[in-house]
Amino acid sequence: NAEVLDLCSGNGIIPLLLTEKTLARHITGLEIQESVAEMAGRSVKWNGLEESIEIRCGDLKDAEEIFGRETFDNITCNPPYKAPNAGLKNPDSVEMVARHEVACTLEDIIAVSSKLLQTSGRLCMCHRPERLAELISLMSKYKIEPKRLRLVCQRKGEEPWLILVEGKRCAKAGMRIDPVLYIE
Repeated sequence: NAEVLDLCSGNGIIPLLLTEKTLARHITGLEIQESVAEMAGRSVKWNGLEESIEIRCGDLKDAEEIFGRETFDNITCNPPYKAPNAGLKNPDSVEMVARHEVACTLEDIIAVSSKLLQTSGRLCMCHRPERLAELISLMSKYKIEPKRLRLVCQRKGEEPWLILVEGKRCAKAGMRIDPVLYIE
């Protein structure tokens, strides 16, 4: 029965999947790129999920003004993975915003989540392993205690290419490490 927000919602796949796999009361997707938000909205409509999912176009840095403080039970986020000065930027602006921290930073996402989550609310993110230390440090800075970590590998014997992290706002210290998730 949770009120859920998906930041950096992109084409809306996370809200669509959450309606199938959870009992969330309502899911809101927030996407900064208008064309991408419109695409997500069409997907919601085509799947007949308008009562369960709302897609909003807006900047997550304005989310507290848009939604109000301590509004959500859960926040999910599949953010841009590349730091502002890391890697080659895609010349396509839509792809660049989705993959690189040009419209928001990891710190922006966590700071905003801390304001939007109710006490004991959860932030669930996926990210690249090389950003794990920064991610955990920022979560702690904004009073979102990392509670679960899971490494994701393509196949056994390979290094993780993704991490899944769940944090809880204003919680006591203590993190559980879940078994590795193998995609193959």
